[in-house]
Amino acid sequence: MHDEPSELAALIELRKRLTDGLARAGLNKTQLAARAELGRTTVQEAFQAGKPAPSAETVVALARVLRLPDQQLLDLRRVAAGEIDPGLGKDHGPGKPITEWDPHDLEVHPAGVGSGALPQRVLPGYVPRSHDRILADAALEAGQGNSRMLVLVGTFSTGKTRACWEAIQPLATRGWRLWHPFDPTRAEAALDDLERVAPCTVVWLNEAQHYLGNPQLGERIAAAVHTLLTHPKRRPVLVLGTLWPEYADQYTALPPAASPDSHSRVRELLAGRILTIPDTFDQDALRTASVLAHDGDQLLADALTRAHTHGRITQDLAGAPELLRRYEHSTPTARAVLQAAMDARRLGVGLHLPQTFLTDAAIDYLSDQDYDELTDDWAEAAFADLARPVHGKQAPLSRTGARPRRRPPGAPTSAPTPSSVTGPVFRIADYLEQHGRSTRLRLCPPASFWAAAHAHLTHPDDLGNLAIAAERRHRLQWAQHVRLRSADAGHPYSLIYLARMRERLGTWKSLNPSTSEP
Repeated sequence: MHDEPSELAALIELRKRLTDGLARAGLNKTQLAARAELGRTTVQEAFQAGKPAPSAETVVALARVLRLPDQQLLDLRRVAAGEIDPGLGKDHGPGKPITEWDPHDLEVHPAGVGSGALPQRVLPGYVPRSHDRILADAALEAGQGNSRMLVLVGTFSTGKTRACWEAIQPLATRGWRLWHPFDPTRAEAALDDLERVAPCTVVWLNEAQHYLGNPQLGERIAAAVHTLLTHPKRRPVLVLGTLWPEYADQYTALPPAASPDSHSRVRELLAGRILTIPDTFDQDALRTASVLAHDGDQLLADALTRAHTHGRITQDLAGAPELLRRYEHSTPTARAVLQAAMDARRLGVGLHLPQTFLTDAAIDYLSDQDYDELTDDWAEAAFADLARPVHGKQAPLSRTGARPRRRPPGAPTSAPTPSSVTGPVFRIADYLEQHGRSTRLRLCPPASFWAAAHAHLTHPDDLGNLAIAAERRHRLQWAQHVRLRSADAGHPYSLIYLARMRERLGTWKSLNPSTSEP
């Protein structure tokens, strides 16, 4: 139920501000109507007591001519029209003003490091391309009171996140907020607080596979985002996300007949809201980049010297070629560790790879000669080498950490979760991960990989995915071992799958680890 006096007070305040603005501008209502490109009756009723609240489009047009802060007027209009509860503005919901965000904290790739005693990450000048117009239109519509969502789809370092950042800058000047859910995990944070998102908020779903593709929460998150976009009292919001093409294809493809539909709500949410971003700069964009470089943008100038022929400017700026060079020219031990990480990611292991797993897995990636030449400190040297950053931006393999789970007061903490990991964990650079997916697609990891996975991986989803991968590659003994570990860790389907395998093969002995491997 709406608070009628508060709605009336909001309408009175809205008309007072419009009247004061008209007086300061020295215009009459006929002149105002002409400059705002509105009908005189529409303008007259916007000021007239007893008439309903003007539309959002009318308020924006009047604010533009009268040079008034349109977002404040829109907030008053929404309360006056009964579209939001008057008290909602007291709780801005999750997030903080856009102006308080550093784009690098939103996962915009840094392209260089400034000089000085305390170097700062810097960005090159921005080169608009065709997709930026569509993004700008979505942000404009959001600023006018309509909720919108767009998900940019493109390969690694094509400028998806930077394009989203540039598109919301007009909203920053109008007091909009931005919420980037990530703690304790991206999916959990999104599901917990989506219902608290207030109007005039940008919901930042960068790497949207971590939200929409979550096997337990993805469908619920998609439903919550749909509710946020369609609820009249919560508009306007702008939901922006990014995806790699392989994830977009996975979420939008119809499942085979009689198969479970794991992404039905995600598919509905993405329908009509996907915007593909090209891998390369076209000639117009290259010309614009050249102008910026000529005007003093050294980062773009350096990138153009290497990438002007193929147009992969953003990839060059993000350090992809140097990452690839580091991989191709690394020491045998460092390369073995990277290949183990590549195989783990492409076969379904999560982002955070335990150092103990990578160390043991790397052994069989080495040749006999390289193995014979191993020193006692080979692992420490390899991880130190891979941790060296590329031009101050990314490292081939960087130490990271999963955020700790937050438990309510009084919850038991003595028993570790099935996914707990002891010791350092690492994350492979995105570009090298994608490079491994394409170049190692048909390669099967060696025995040390499966043994290390069985010994050191603890997350049930990781183990479940690797059990399937081992079986598909006819590593049936390892599939048996890893699936049993997955069941012990709490994977919901592993025991069912083992029972079906036993029934299909007719004997448990066929899966006994003591038998010889086919």
